[in-house]
Amino acid sequence: MGQQQLLLIVLGVIIVGIAVVVGINLFNANATNANRDGVISDLNNLGAMAQQFYKKPTSMGGGGNTFTGWDIPTGLDSTANGTYTVSVGAQLVTITGTGTEIGDDGSTAVGAQANVGPTTITVNVTN
Repeated sequence: MGQQQLLLIVLGVIIVGIAVVVGINLFNANATNANRDGVISDLNNLGAMAQQFYKKPTSMGGGGNTFTGWDIPTGLDSTANGTYTVSVGAQLVTITGTGTEIGDDGSTAVGAQANVGPTTITVNVTN
């Protein structure tokens, strides 16, 4: 083979290698974002359940205008998106979600925290 053909083969291998690395990085970034979105969705659903408990009268198994007594339903404390813990106060519930993918910092898992009040749900992304 001529020198020009060898140079084209080497150049082609380098370009394909770079394309593979870029593709892997895009896949990982997409997986991280999808996991973060899933954790946020789960937090919003759990927050809505807490608000439903808050508004339901005690005679019907609710909180009667208090969050006291609410807990994450069995089976929803760990999902395919992550694991969830709760801190319950009379007028505020804090739900913390930890995802299954490594976050943007490269060392800790994706995470978010929801602060649930009687009429509001505020979600803050932690990683």
